[in-house]
Order: sequence, then C-alpha cells, then structure tokens
Amino acid sequence: MFIGHYGVSYAIKSRDKSIPLWVLFMAVQFLDVFWAIFVPLGIEKVRIVPGFTATNPLDLYYMPYTHSLLGAILWSVLGFGLYRFVVSVRGADGAKTMAAVLVGLAVFSHWILDLIVHRPDLSLYDDTYKMGLGLWDYPVIAFALEIVILFGGMFLYMRSTTASNAIGKFGMPVLGLVLIAVQSMVFFGAPPSSASSAAVTALGAYVLFAAAAFWLERQRT
Repeated sequence: MFIGHYGVSYAIKSRDKSIPLWVLFMAVQFLDVFWAIFVPLGIEKVRIVPGFTATNPLDLYYMPYTHSLLGAILWSVLGFGLYRFVVSVRGADGAKTMAAVLVGLAVFSHWILDLIVHRPDLSLYDDTYKMGLGLWDYPVIAFALEIVILFGGMFLYMRSTTASNAIGKFGMPVLGLVLIAVQSMVFFGAPPSSASSAAVTALGAYVLFAAAAFWLERQRT
C-alpha cells in the first residue's frame, strides 16, 4: 500500500491536533523510509519482475528488518520513543505520552495495511513464516481501497479543522489528487529501471509529501 497509509495520518491528526501532520506522514511510512535506505545498501533486497503482481513489479523477497512483524513492532517502539523524548517538547507528560503512543500506532499501521495488499512477503520474524493477502493482484479493488482510506482520513481531518485561506480550503484535496496520480503511475506505469532507483524515488516521495503536509497544515487551524 502507498497512498492509503496517509489516510491513517489524517485520521490520527483529527484525534490529536498536537501531533504535527508531517510527523504522522513520516510515521506511517517509517518502515518504507528505512526500506528505501536499506535496499541500496544491500541490507534488504528486492527484484524488479514485470508482471510479478497485477499492480507493481516489485518482488520484495527479503526485508526482515523493516517489514517482518517483529521488525514493525520494534520500529513502532522506536517511533514512540523518538516522539516522546526527542520531538515532543511541550505539554503535560500524560498528553505527550498519549501522543507518542499514537505516533507508534501510526508506524505499526503500515504493517497492517501492507498485510492486506502484499503477496506473502511479510515475515513473522527474520525471513520466516511469510504472510500477505495479495490484494495487489486485484488492481481495481486495491486502487479503490487506497483512495477510500486516504480520503476517509482526510475527511476526518478537514472536518476537525478550519481553513485559514483558499490554500487551506483546497490544498489538501489537491494533494490527495496528486497522490492518486502518483499511485496510478506506480500501479499502471512503466517498471523502475532498478531496485535502487525504486528505493531512492520512494524515499524522495516520502520526504516531499511530508514537506507538503507541513506547509498545508499551516493553512488550517
């Protein structure tokens, strides 16, 4: 899953406005951020196999550090710790702890949503007992699910905030349309030239979309 992860960001933001939206954008992609770092380094591995699934050509055959269940839990704990003790600097301890729990859940939500769409390449631990329900082999359903989760979360966020100007009113929906366009290219465009280029492109996209969330959030109150 790709753009659907951001729906979780918006939904959590509607629940706790103290958490910056850009933090949640990075949190829901935390596993993939490190996957995109580990692949060029050879720590995790992926093959480009056109037609491997009906929606993308990535054979994600070895990613135990970022996408195993055990790995996802550990990254979620790290996300909690980073937000509680590094990023969060204001507010009562109880409120900061609850916000950090939500950030940790945002990190873990990535694995849950990936479980729905991936083929069996999500291991329980290390590289064993691989799971995945394989929705990527059903493009229309997979694409529709991404859009529903994204705009469902965005609806909750926009209902809980108020636009300060025209950008605040229309900016988030426009970002949503951009995300859909990117998802279309991922699903139906040409395969990447290499595993490393796919990883680097993904990493750049995560940073760019988090930056857009940072700017657009400032247009709403």
